[in-house]
Amino acid sequence: MTPQHNGAVPPAIRVPDAPITLSTASVYPEKVPAAFEIAALLGYDGVEVMVSTDASSQDLNVLRRLSDYHQVPIKSIHAPCLLLTQRVWGRDPWGKLVRSKEVAEELGAEVVVVHPPFRWQREYAREFVEGLARMQDETDVRFCVENMFPLKARGAEAGMYLPDWNPVDQDFPFVTLDLSHTAVSKSDALEMADQLGDRLRHIHLADGVGITNKDEHLVPGRGNQPCGPLLERLAERAFRGHIVLEVNTRRSDSREDRVEALAESLAFARLHLAAADRTWEVTAGGEVSRKGAP
Repeated sequence: MTPQHNGAVPPAIRVPDAPITLSTASVYPEKVPAAFEIAALLGYDGVEVMVSTDASSQDLNVLRRLSDYHQVPIKSIHAPCLLLTQRVWGRDPWGKLVRSKEVAEELGAEVVVVHPPFRWQREYAREFVEGLARMQDETDVRFCVENMFPLKARGAEAGMYLPDWNPVDQDFPFVTLDLSHTAVSKSDALEMADQLGDRLRHIHLADGVGITNKDEHLVPGRGNQPCGPLLERLAERAFRGHIVLEVNTRRSDSREDRVEALAESLAFARLHLAAADRTWEVTAGGEVSRKGAP
């Protein structure tokens, strides 16, 4: 029986124009080429390159060839601002951001992900908000500052970042929300998303159970973070930023297990990002109509 719909075709599923991409960090200890291969195999919409000690993540020509060969676009660059990447692209933190921006522009990436300064980078931290704003004025690439988390020692909280690990109250035009980090900081991810509003342009989708000082990056749905509800809320708001799967697969026993975990992650994101349009309903007799209509 063909459902009746009074001359209108009901939009049963609404999906926002938000690419779902794979972070190259998600294939560690495999290297960047494996991320492109797996992203192409599984049908991800692109890749986020985590610039790391892996030489292929630092080489513009290698990245361009990988993207062209696998037909997988590079949508974002994660600047080398981890403890382990302090010497990648030099030791000057501003130089790292400039280089990240240049690579993003060359590769057609739309976003550079950056962490707030470490507490011991006092001069960098002192100028961070204003300096980042000046850099943002010079490019169409969006610098998205990521939420981090405090460390805890003997019950006391120790801040590692300046001006703060939490970007909500900082004057950043664009922000990355990482749900593994909200688990560690015991933050309410949905509340943070609401507070950020239109400044939220980038999601690091992962899960966690909130173990003290442990950044877990579990496959979405395997922890206690509101990964599904956040995606559904973003879909309702027609979110057009990036959804990046940044999960930890280093304990996978094989390539097959790693691919399975990343396929599960992609399926989770697509399922929850496809939001049912609640203005329509289907009656027991198969008739489709707007809710509340006579």
